[in-house]
Amino acid sequence: MNLLRALATVSGMTLLSRILGFVRDFIVARAFGAGLATDAFFVAFKLPNLLRRMFAEGAFSQAFVPILGEYKNKRGDAETRVLVNHVATILTLVLFAVTALGVAAAPVLVWISAPGFAADADKFELTVSLTRITFPYIFFMSLVALAGGILNTWSRFALPAFTPVVLNLSFIGMVLFAAPYFAQPAMALGWSVFLGGVLQLALQFPALRRIAMMPRPSLDWRAAWADPGVRRILTLMGPALVGVSVSQISLLINTIFASFLDTGSVSWLYYADRLMEFPSGMLGVALGTILLPSLSKYHADARPEDYSRLLDWGLRLTLMLAAPAALALALLAVPLIATLFHHGAFGANDVLRTREALVAYSIGLTGLILVKVLAPGFYARQNVGTPVRIALVSLAATQAMNALFVFWLHLQHTGLALSIGLAACLNAALLYFGLRRHGVYQPQPGWLIFTGKLAVAMGVMGALLTFGVGAEGDWLAAGTLRRVLHLSALVGLGAASYFATLWVLGFRLRDFRRRAAE
Repeated sequence: MNLLRALATVSGMTLLSRILGFVRDFIVARAFGAGLATDAFFVAFKLPNLLRRMFAEGAFSQAFVPILGEYKNKRGDAETRVLVNHVATILTLVLFAVTALGVAAAPVLVWISAPGFAADADKFELTVSLTRITFPYIFFMSLVALAGGILNTWSRFALPAFTPVVLNLSFIGMVLFAAPYFAQPAMALGWSVFLGGVLQLALQFPALRRIAMMPRPSLDWRAAWADPGVRRILTLMGPALVGVSVSQISLLINTIFASFLDTGSVSWLYYADRLMEFPSGMLGVALGTILLPSLSKYHADARPEDYSRLLDWGLRLTLMLAAPAALALALLAVPLIATLFHHGAFGANDVLRTREALVAYSIGLTGLILVKVLAPGFYARQNVGTPVRIALVSLAATQAMNALFVFWLHLQHTGLALSIGLAACLNAALLYFGLRRHGVYQPQPGWLIFTGKLAVAMGVMGALLTFGVGAEGDWLAAGTLRRVLHLSALVGLGAASYFATLWVLGFRLRDFRRRAAE
């Protein structure tokens, strides 16, 4: 399989999901604005969503896929199927217990994750109710991650990438058609999450049956626990949980800080984070998804030169696509936020405060995406110790910067976003030097010329966008159609100028084609 084509497929599905995600956020912002109801929901959804990112898409996937790939390549379908069934058994039993505990302990979880809400009884109770509805999402999504890991190992990348679309459709349908029937309309947001989780899991079943790898969990947990493959996965998961999830832990801590700031701070950070996740998901998650199976095979086959070249390919693609995306997010912050969210209850002040967070986030966007490419360089080799130490250093740096930016420099929610971005850059730098120090990665020739050409293309794009954006007040006063047309023209101009400059400087699509490991 051509990895560039696989990347395009995964990115395309992610693009569809992100577009529907913005439609979702547009509808939610129009219906609820940025206030008590959205603050309550975003806090309630943040914990199960955090666990999903940390566990399902993070530690579990990073530990499961390399071991699964080893079984598939060396032990055959029969032993691989046994491993899948045993993993499904342990996963289902643990998740059921965690979900039940989370629902029962919802008041404690809300108090821990947003202690500032305790001062407002109505806000606190609404958040608790929403947490109880949304918490089972981690159960469904962890099983979806199991299915996705299997399908990706069999090079079936499209369906796992498409799956998040279902959650966005659930949100859109519930807010538009069900919210008026709830005594508290915000409850429709909570049930959107529950329904979306059920539908995403059900979507995996036909594809798993087609490759004869449908997981069959049982109650015989002793046999599953005794499986050496399961034990190896569990051994890798603990440290990997820290290593791949430091940014998510930082976001949760930031929510605690934000709960003490001005009302709306949680929502401003959320909407800025949603915009940042657009390129992060399309590039970082997509690249990490397609790289890990091939890296795992190269390691299993003792092909270190191919391993290093594949990492180099991933890093070049990341810089070529992520760096201009970060610059564009910063320059187009007001146009993007005004066009997508400045409707109904989402006012001009919300646009400007969200803009502050988005610009701060954009500083670390390239680092955040690089982490998703560099971390698999360790996990494919089943090396969890180095990324864990790096993650802990980054987490400590984040909290030190939080104290500096929020309490000393009084940057409010902007300081929280800035600390996340700078810590991501630190994390990426330490991962990079760790790979170099261990001799895992050796840069291919031509990096200096490559980065110089990228800088020239970004300079051209940045100059044109700066000239074309115009005054912020015009975006706040303009109608929806005018905003959409102007923003579309700017996005087209930025992309065209960037890639045209690269083409003039000698970049060609064929130079980035690469086959998956076979």
